[in-house]
Amino acid sequence: MNVRAMLLLLLLPWAVPGLASAQAPPPKAAGIEDEGYVWNEQAGEKIEALALEGDVENGEEAYEICSACHLPNGAGRPDGTFPQLAGQHSTVLIKQMSDIRAGLRDNPIMYPFAKTLIDPQELADVSAYIETLAIPSDNGKGPGTDLDEGKTLYDANCVSCHGDYGEGDAQKYYPVLAGQHYEYMLRQITDIRDGRRRNANPEMVEVVKPYSDEELAAVADYMSRLAWPARQAK
Repeated sequence: MNVRAMLLLLLLPWAVPGLASAQAPPPKAAGIEDEGYVWNEQAGEKIEALALEGDVENGEEAYEICSACHLPNGAGRPDGTFPQLAGQHSTVLIKQMSDIRAGLRDNPIMYPFAKTLIDPQELADVSAYIETLAIPSDNGKGPGTDLDEGKTLYDANCVSCHGDYGEGDAQKYYPVLAGQHYEYMLRQITDIRDGRRRNANPEMVEVVKPYSDEELAAVADYMSRLAWPARQAK
């Protein structure tokens, strides 16, 4: 058993009672609730990691500790407890993990795992590796009852940023949606609408703020069916 595998066993909350609570998250950084909040401010270790070339081979080793929750193929869990990561833009992964490590995105389950990445280089490495993984097509999907409404909402308000295939935009830090689980996306956009996603893009908050619960469910259902051929599993 290598060092990372041993560390993984120690970090799992069911392995050592009370250890999860010992992995206390950092103090909360000022998020969207703060008047001075700047989305995706270019500062800190994020900038260092983005300037580095990720080593995919080293990233594969670093990913071992992630695979217990997100699975070896990056598929996550169809019930949305853990997101699908495979094929995600490395820029998005670096941003989100940096936000978690800095206390800007609240994720107490993820925090101790994110902290195992020892420096900006390893952050770049694991992000580069995850981006190479093929997006699976058997992700968790919604009920399929309001897909027409979901498509209408997506085409009106989402496609300009996330693309026809849910491919996102690496340069603008807009995530890939293709292959993402319905339950996960629904939870995230609900949190964005309701102010609980503290590192949210204010422009997206304005888009989804008027949405009803039913509209959020419809657009998340539609998005769960998007496929991006360029990174899709064959």
